[in-house]
Amino acid sequence: MKVVLFCGGYGMRMRDGVDDLPKPMAMVGNRPLIWHVMRYYAHFGHKEFILAMGYGARHISRYFTEYDETHSNDFVIENGQVRPLTTDVADWKITFVHTGIETPIGERLRRVAAHLGDDEFFMANYADVLTDAPLDKVIERFERSTALASLLAVPPQSAFHIVDVDDADDPNGAHTVTDIRSLSTMHIRENGGYFVMRRELLDHLQPGKDLVGDTLTDLTHQGKVLAYPYDGFWMPADTVKEREQLEQLSRSGEAPWRVWATDSVSASCPAGVGGPVPGFDELAAVAPLSGR
Repeated sequence: MKVVLFCGGYGMRMRDGVDDLPKPMAMVGNRPLIWHVMRYYAHFGHKEFILAMGYGARHISRYFTEYDETHSNDFVIENGQVRPLTTDVADWKITFVHTGIETPIGERLRRVAAHLGDDEFFMANYADVLTDAPLDKVIERFERSTALASLLAVPPQSAFHIVDVDDADDPNGAHTVTDIRSLSTMHIRENGGYFVMRRELLDHLQPGKDLVGDTLTDLTHQGKVLAYPYDGFWMPADTVKEREQLEQLSRSGEAPWRVWATDSVSASCPAGVGGPVPGFDELAAVAPLSGR
């Protein structure tokens, strides 16, 4: 199943406030967020990716066209040539599509739709959130339904507290607090991304519209959107604190999202010494679709 990664939003910027690094390129350990997301999908057998790029696209393109296997794989230097012993990405196919700078997510999906071929199902992701959710079960449940889309539904991540107040008509405008609760304890969930979709959903996309705020909201009113409630590990990288937590987990070796760590061994590298990374002749550079 193909995976569309939305990696064109402004996201976070480098601390100097100058560099145009998109959020999916924020580093966790020695690899960017988008790499961790892609390794997650590859672990479940989904290795064909379509990158809907926009802001900071040059960073994403350069990272993969200059990909260095030695950052996360054992290797041998023999006769001055580097030979990886294992590989991360040799069997991946990555299509790079320029979808515009100010483009809403729904429109980005419209602009990459041609690269989905005739597949009945596909997946989509914001490329900046990590999880250990059981993707195979998410897909199985969706395929048994008649829904057009499924999303991961996770508990609220905010550390804020909800304050309940009474309705007393105090002359000074003050109200008595009757309860204080953590937002995470409330019986509500937020959109955790990790979408699975049917091709028919593409027919509901309107030019220039958002995916969740417009298309999925409309389909929800028709009973066409499923939620997969998940209370396990799910963490965005929207704040400095969250990025530091992910980095700490990565350094400690206790990173729940690394579901691929249970694999017996990474794909073996084909025979041969040196030369380009095997499999990267499959990279597809796609011409801009937006007057970028």
